[in-house]
Amino acid sequence: MKKSAHLNQAPLAYKNEAFLDSWNGRSLRILSEYLEPLERFSHARVRDTVVFFGSARIQDEGPLSRYYRDAREYARLITMWSAALEPPTRRFVVCTGGGPGIMEAANRGANDAGGNTMGLNIALPFEQYPNPYITPELNLQFNYFFMRKFWFAYLAKALIVFPGGFGTIDELSEILTLAQTQKLAKKIKIQLYGTGFWKEVINFEAMVKHGVISAADLDLFEFVDDPHDALDHLKAFLAEHYLQPHQVRAAEELPDIAKSRI
Repeated sequence: MKKSAHLNQAPLAYKNEAFLDSWNGRSLRILSEYLEPLERFSHARVRDTVVFFGSARIQDEGPLSRYYRDAREYARLITMWSAALEPPTRRFVVCTGGGPGIMEAANRGANDAGGNTMGLNIALPFEQYPNPYITPELNLQFNYFFMRKFWFAYLAKALIVFPGGFGTIDELSEILTLAQTQKLAKKIKIQLYGTGFWKEVINFEAMVKHGVISAADLDLFEFVDDPHDALDHLKAFLAEHYLQPHQVRAAEELPDIAKSRI
């Protein structure tokens, strides 16, 4: 029996799913979670974001439902205000972890205002489905927590932290640490929404008293309790640090990736 003159072509390495899913393909998977979102943000003309963190368990009905309503309203107000800024780029796009609860509320508020809104979901052992208010082309899914956190931090000009549990506190601590240690060469506004909740859950003054943080570290964030008042503080900060005439750039320079000090 005559043998074939040649073997079938082997798959191209970058189309070899078994390799890409293997241990040896890990660095490529990590790189993909940097490059693919970057391409999406550039295509959608997203320059920077305002990130909302908060519990996935807070719904529009229940004991903490006012925070759901306030997150929705605050995101709506931010989106309405930002819609008139520096076209054709999209400034201060509302960004969340893409799931339910406070994340859904913020995406929903931005959607109410007719704006684009981003959801950075994470693949978990139990399913976390993207909420229906995310702009489809800005609906992303991550495998690696650290790459997801990278994108939370590196486009954000402000962080709005609503009541939440371990995940929310983890994300808050990460950004506070970056700001405290000056690892981001940019100014970032951090608002803790719900003074009563946060002062009960985290005793920042006790941390100063015991010397584990300095008194000046308390200036890294502020407490807010009303969407309209919070927006006034946020607008003043963004106008001072990111909306001066010399900061207007060509749309081709999108997105506005933060520089590290290293």
